[in-house]
Order: sequence, then structure tokens, then C-alpha cells
Amino acid sequence: MTAPSTRRLPEPRVAPSVAATTNSHLQITDVTKNFGSQAVLKGVNLSVAKGGTTAIVGPSGSGKTTLLRLIAGFEHPDTGTISLNGTTVAGDGAWLPAHKRQIGYVAQDGALFPHLTVGQNVAFGLNPAKLEGGRRAVAARVAELLEMVSLDAAMAKRRPHQLSGGQQQRVALARALAREPELMLLDEPFSALDAGLRVATRRAVAKVLAEAGVTTILVTHDQAEALSFADQVAVMRGGKLAQIGNPFVVYTRPADRATAEFLGDAVILDAWLEGSLATCSLGGIPVRRPPAQGRVQLMLRPEQIRIAEDGPIRGVVVDTDYFGPETTVRLKLNVPKEVAEHADHRYPGGGEVITIRHWNASIARPGMELCLRVVGEAVAFPMDE
Repeated sequence: MTAPSTRRLPEPRVAPSVAATTNSHLQITDVTKNFGSQAVLKGVNLSVAKGGTTAIVGPSGSGKTTLLRLIAGFEHPDTGTISLNGTTVAGDGAWLPAHKRQIGYVAQDGALFPHLTVGQNVAFGLNPAKLEGGRRAVAARVAELLEMVSLDAAMAKRRPHQLSGGQQQRVALARALAREPELMLLDEPFSALDAGLRVATRRAVAKVLAEAGVTTILVTHDQAEALSFADQVAVMRGGKLAQIGNPFVVYTRPADRATAEFLGDAVILDAWLEGSLATCSLGGIPVRRPPAQGRVQLMLRPEQIRIAEDGPIRGVVVDTDYFGPETTVRLKLNVPKEVAEHADHRYPGGGEVITIRHWNASIARPGMELCLRVVGEAVAFPMDE
């Protein structure tokens, strides 16, 4: 058994990859939060555009839910400010209570009232002062809200326990929408659902919020959920934001190795970088915006390494894992000629085991030699990461 790695994660560095918005709905500036002697948030800065969708993703304990509770008004920040539509609602002596912030909140378990019917749960969020017509108007608005979240109005008479998990989450969303919020906060609302239902519910919720024009923030530890749901992703680690950007950028050009490995499977190889070309066990690979020269760590996503009959790289299949639509293949690489020529003080490479994905399980069996080709550019990190 090998000893556990003692490699420490580097300090997160914020690497914004989207232009600052001039139409900001939410502005978080230098926010910190401590619980006793434990620092949970360590100077968070985040801007969310009006009508936009932001996913805050990170491992458990990184401070995601605490940040959401500060935005909602359930907690006070220790330092820093939070502004909505240009008005400071927390910090610098200002404080606006949660019920006055025009914010909707959907918790992980939906938090429906079990003793109330679905209709009563949704109606709980309505403001009677805005409705004329008494009970009939309330019933009509409840039916309208249920239709918005793709639920039949007849479900209004049911109790929460008579609904599926996905239906309960949609009722919770309808209740939150009843308040006509300008900002919706979703705290891991899909994590308790099974895989298929999670995807369907996520799509339905995203569609409803987009059509309503509601600014949305989703907190999740599910990387795929964050990348597919939002138009801006903020990666949180250790109480700080490690990277902010659109999903494509944070996935393909992560700010550091820790972010790269958190956001998805990554092939990490030692390499020698000269100019914008890195030499490693996969041959020569172009690098976008090289951060250093000489010895570096090279990152590729598994889908960038393709099985190809005319591929210049060779590797022997060590083992495979079958997942239905795709198979994970572990390969031990042969040492390319150009690498072997430089296997000295510049690059001690060759023979690494990498993991790739392929759709055809039959062409990748243990012991088989495969030809590979790398598609696209790699990301290089300095060796101190």
C-alpha cells in the first residue's frame, strides 16, 4: 500500500476570465466570515450580472453555503460588503433583513411544510396585498405557478409526501417564485435526486428561471452540474474563489492544478517547455499562454487523447472500466523518440500510465497496443504547483 500524498494544495489565485459587467445585480466585495476561531470565508469578491446564472462549485467545507447564507441575509459578514442593484445590503454599517431583499431561496431538501398541501405550500409565498379576488385569485395564482414548473394544477391538493423528489423540488421552486424574487438562490437542490431525475429537474428549473428573467446562483459540489447549468462558474476552495469564468474557460483553462483536478478528470504529465511547445510522454504538444519555461506539469483532459490508427503515440492497455456509453481506458505509454532523446536533466519522462475515455469497449482490452493522437492544446502549470 502506498502512503497517502502529502502534497499541499497551492493557495487559490483568482483568475477572472470574463469581462466585468456594467449591469451587476449582485456585488460581493472583500467578504470574510469567521465562526469562532475558524475562518470560513477569506476575502471573497464576486460579481453577478442581472439575469445571469452563476454556479458556485467547490468541495464540502469550502464555504459555498456560508456565502449563500450571507447573500440571503441569514448571516452577517464580518468584513466586506454585499450590494444588490447598487445598494449595500450588508457591511459598512448597512443591514437589510432577509425578507426585504427580494431573494428566493430553495434548500437542498426543498423544506416543504409536511402538514400543508402543495397548494398551501406555494400560497405561503404569496403576498396577499398584491392579489385581488380573495381565495379564487390565490388558487388561480397557485395553478399558474405550478404550471410554470411543469406540474399539473391538480397536484395542489396533494401532500408533499405524495410527490416524488423531483416534484417536491419543483414545488419548492414554485413557492420561491411566488414571492416574485429578483434573485434566486439554489443550495444544492438536486443532490438528493437520482441521476436521471437530477438532469431532468435541473433542466426544468433552469428553463423556468431563464424565462422569468430571474438572476440565479446555484451552489453545488457537482462539477458537471455547475458546468451545464450556469453561464458563469466560480470555483471555491478553502474559503476563497480560485477561478471565475464561463464554463468552457474554467474547464479547458483552469487556473491551477487543484482546480483542474476538481473540475474533472485530468491527465497530468511532467514535461519540458520551450517557447509554446511542451515535450512529454505524448510527444510535442502546443501550450496556450505558457506560464513558465523548462520543467512544468502538463494538463490534458482525457477526451483530448484519441485512439487513432495513424496516431504517432503508442501505449499498452493496462485495464478498463466499462460505463455503458463510454469506457475508461488506462494505458502505459511507450516513450516517443523525441522524448527518449531528451530523457536527461531536461526531461526524465516516459512510461507513465494515463487514463483516457473511448466509446468502443471492444477495441481496448488489456494487453492491446493502441495508437493515440492528442487533439488541441495543453495547459501548463509551474512545477511548484
